[in-house]
Amino acid sequence: MKYVTLLMLLLLSMSVSADDDREAVGNVLDALHTNASNADFDSYFGLYDDNAVFIGTDASEVWSLTTFMAYAKPHFDKGSGWTYTPRDRHIYFSPDKKVAWFDELLDNEKLGETRGTGVLIKQDGKWKVTQYHLTIPIPNTIADAVAEQIKAIDR
Repeated sequence: MKYVTLLMLLLLSMSVSADDDREAVGNVLDALHTNASNADFDSYFGLYDDNAVFIGTDASEVWSLTTFMAYAKPHFDKGSGWTYTPRDRHIYFSPDKKVAWFDELLDNEKLGETRGTGVLIKQDGKWKVTQYHLTIPIPNTIADAVAEQIKAIDR
């Protein structure tokens, strides 16, 4: 009986730990969106790992953290960040709980529905964004037409 009780406590503590990590990752992502919307440069970029990569909606936008910071700085300095309101977020973890990845649908006034995906790593007990990828999901019913428009630009 004693071993069953210990096993139950171990399983319960693992579940609580997973919930804590899920909440912590969600808090980082929420802070990321809030800080971007408030054009809070230091707080926003403080959530990224030093080796982070930001992948934007344009195929040419694969930016190191320093490149992304240089892009964002003039916008943030003018007080105009970007506002994406998250919904329908899913968070996943590696077996060792040191890596998390996510996908989330986002609402944006200009672009409408977008999707953010990315990876966070746990460093010194804190979660840091190491990759963020912003996309515009294209409904299958118009994908062929959009692909043709992209091909026309690339010609």
